[in-house]
Amino acid sequence: MSKRAADFHARGSVHALRGEWSKAEPHLRLAASTGAGPAARHALALALLAQGRLREGLPLYAHRASVPGLGIAKPRFAAPEWTGGDLTGKHLVVFPEQGLGDQIMFARYVPELRGLAADVTFICLPPLVRLFEQLGVRTVPAAGTLEFPEPDAWVMLADLPLRLEAFDLEGAPYLSAPARSPGGIGLVRRGNPKHPNDLARSMPDGIEPPFPTVSLAPEDTGALDFMDTAEIVAGLDAVVSVDTSIAHLAGALGKRTFVILPEIGPDWRWGERIERTAWYDSVTLIRLNAQFDWAAALVEISRRL
Repeated sequence: MSKRAADFHARGSVHALRGEWSKAEPHLRLAASTGAGPAARHALALALLAQGRLREGLPLYAHRASVPGLGIAKPRFAAPEWTGGDLTGKHLVVFPEQGLGDQIMFARYVPELRGLAADVTFICLPPLVRLFEQLGVRTVPAAGTLEFPEPDAWVMLADLPLRLEAFDLEGAPYLSAPARSPGGIGLVRRGNPKHPNDLARSMPDGIEPPFPTVSLAPEDTGALDFMDTAEIVAGLDAVVSVDTSIAHLAGALGKRTFVILPEIGPDWRWGERIERTAWYDSVTLIRLNAQFDWAAALVEISRRL
């Protein structure tokens, strides 16, 4: 990477770290056009997607497997990768990637495949299998020896909106579960401790909401998988969560949800300093201020409950 390209990439990355995606875009465009490599192209993709410009961003996002450090690997099937088009009479395998929340978010596109292919297999992380069975396709856990019919084609899960040309977001609920909880406000204090931005996005110990809550942590609820958690969430009045997989679950269920986002390193899918997200109609975004004032964020949520 040339020094010029690296400088453009660095300037764009500073804005992206602050969630200033529109300010990051011109710098990242210059970086991508001056040979900064796949990382700059991916960063530009995120800046475009964060602004809701899926038609421009998704083709760039499709190259994420070439970015070092992201840990995204394409499968080694003999069958070709599906890049869109007719699947009549074909068996398509949807290959999983990224985390639990990502898989919940992109699972909204799986039912659209049923009208295109004769047979669809959706591979997903084991805790999601029962939840995703309602999507109407074969659901296989990504563990041990995978058994499913020989595919005619395969596709990465997060490439579905591009391959389906689904460039206009609809945030309506697409998952459901029978309610088995007596109401109340569910609370998710922290996400995956291995997440690179966990320190900024998880609620510090000692911070307590000014309203009664019930913990949605699996160790507290006894939930064995996401279907168990979905049944609990379905019966709640609302959910308050940090940016983690249960926030996506609540949004996909259409549950009234408040997601608290970090000031530093907010994820692209929550957009640019806005309160609503096009991905989930029922979700309200509460952004921490520069002082990481969790108490103030919880007071604001209390005012809106």
